[in-house]
Amino acid sequence: MKRLLSNDWLTLVFRMAFGAIFIYAAIDKIQHPDQFARIIYNYHLVPGPLVNLMALVLPMSELLAGICVVAGVLYRGARNYLLLMLAVFMVAITVNIIRGIDLECGCFTVSTRAKSAGLQVLIRDVVFAVPGLALLASRSRRWMIENVRLRS
Repeated sequence: MKRLLSNDWLTLVFRMAFGAIFIYAAIDKIQHPDQFARIIYNYHLVPGPLVNLMALVLPMSELLAGICVVAGVLYRGARNYLLLMLAVFMVAITVNIIRGIDLECGCFTVSTRAKSAGLQVLIRDVVFAVPGLALLASRSRRWMIENVRLRS
């Protein structure tokens, strides 16, 4: 199993998929930070004074980490950060499911017509975690920018 997970091609596909999910998810949030701040506030998990800061910082870090995973730059840290983010998102959704609060997910769009953050979104996030966890197990470092050596 370890040999399969360390396959260079499979690792590349997982890197592209995992990074692309977060790059795509960040775009609408970056374009509409005010609407994303409203969504963060509605989760009732972040203190009010930190909502606006989080609405600005979270999508930018999501975008940067996604790019790093795809490119293979600062790879381990970016991969771990995205897995941690995904775990935090799953906890936030779970808490609100338990509370019985039906709110907009804010995952890929900040539109008021966004999906509610219910069990479907939680299952989707678990599926999104699969390539990230496979990357955690993979030892392949091929096709990463951090592995490029400059010749003098």
